[in-house]
Amino acid sequence: MAGAGSRVFISHLAGVAVFDPNADQVGRVRDVVVSLRIGGRPPRVLGLVVEVVGRRRIFLPMTRITSLESGQVLTTGVINMRRFEQRSSETLVLAELLDRRVVRTRTQEEVTVLDVAMVQTRVREWEISKVFVQVGRPSRLRKAKGETLTLDWHDVTGFSLAEEDQGAANLLATFDQLRPADLANVMHHLSAKRRAEVAAALDDERLADVLEELPEDDQVEIIGKLKDERAADVLEAMDPDDAADLLSELPGEEAERLLQLMEPDEAAPVRRLLTYEENTAGGLMTTEPIVLEPDATVAEALALVRIADNKPALAAQVFVCRAPSETPTGKYLGTVHFQRLLREPPYTLVGSLVDDDLDPLPPDTPLSLITSYLATYNMVAAPVVDESDHLLGAVTVDDVLDHLLPDDWRDAALHTADDDGTYRGAHVDGTYRGAHVDGTYGGQDHERQATGGR
Repeated sequence: MAGAGSRVFISHLAGVAVFDPNADQVGRVRDVVVSLRIGGRPPRVLGLVVEVVGRRRIFLPMTRITSLESGQVLTTGVINMRRFEQRSSETLVLAELLDRRVVRTRTQEEVTVLDVAMVQTRVREWEISKVFVQVGRPSRLRKAKGETLTLDWHDVTGFSLAEEDQGAANLLATFDQLRPADLANVMHHLSAKRRAEVAAALDDERLADVLEELPEDDQVEIIGKLKDERAADVLEAMDPDDAADLLSELPGEEAERLLQLMEPDEAAPVRRLLTYEENTAGGLMTTEPIVLEPDATVAEALALVRIADNKPALAAQVFVCRAPSETPTGKYLGTVHFQRLLREPPYTLVGSLVDDDLDPLPPDTPLSLITSYLATYNMVAAPVVDESDHLLGAVTVDDVLDHLLPDDWRDAALHTADDDGTYRGAHVDGTYRGAHVDGTYGGQDHERQATGGR
């Protein structure tokens, strides 16, 4: 543990790995929990919010932390694996304090919080000691627009007040390197107000990627708080199948209004997808698979596969069709898988390599048959064609999984209890062998802490 008086800026803890005494990674820090106190006293730091395997968030009390040095957090090894639930008396530093506008008491000028620091006291408690602020408002890209200062906690006021328009630049800077799925998990755990502020601060492409990873309720809430013009822009940036899924959750009039605001070329495939039943090949497919005409070469095919924006499931094969190559295409001829492309000379025509042994799926194929098709033939994507053999799109395994898993799968752990009552987590985002179903780690009960009552 850092010694008494050691200062730790909390934004530096975001994403830091948490290890147990055996050097096994438990998870990563996602936030810090504090308790605001009356009389201008610095807030007491209760513990950390740690994300473990399955994107489950747990509470790690400060009393269970042995070290906060060298860019890592070390614990005693006794961790309560119950899901973290924020209490009304608790405040999350990264989610709720960063970007807040407060008042500097000496000058009565408004400043914006960029970061806060905590320090360990002589009695081995942690409390917030310093506030790093900027005079005026920081820009969306966090470029300085005014003087920055490090102030004592008691030199500012306004943390106890509800913030009407908090902004999100510094929160987003803290989580800038997160993948869309992980940023979606962060947003899911924010308050509705804070979630809307973060959505407003994200650019259209980033917000589109994050929306695709959020539960439907969060998607509807966020899109409903955007101005119609921006909502239409974000929908255009989403994959057509994800945009169609989101619009299908909106009232008919609202969905049609947004479709009217979208560019016609972007709205057309979304409208087509909305005509199919939800749990069919037509309802699940993406309208943007990789399509080539038969006289294209292997070199051209590999160039398209290498495009970073193509999802792995779509980049695993190219579909060969007669012109036009935009869906709905001309006659579907067959599929060329990525491995076959790697084995052939670059000048080879893809039309000579097509695999046409497997029948494509009609758009009304139900989910159960799609699942069997992918499993039987070890496919990660299946072509969907109409009655005239025009390629309409492709169903990918990730979209199938989205519809097979329970509605709350994003909130569920990725592992289940063994017969002996222990979880067997993999070395992915954290290892915690021996975490018992009673919510303890290492076989020891996690006593309720006097700090925060946990």
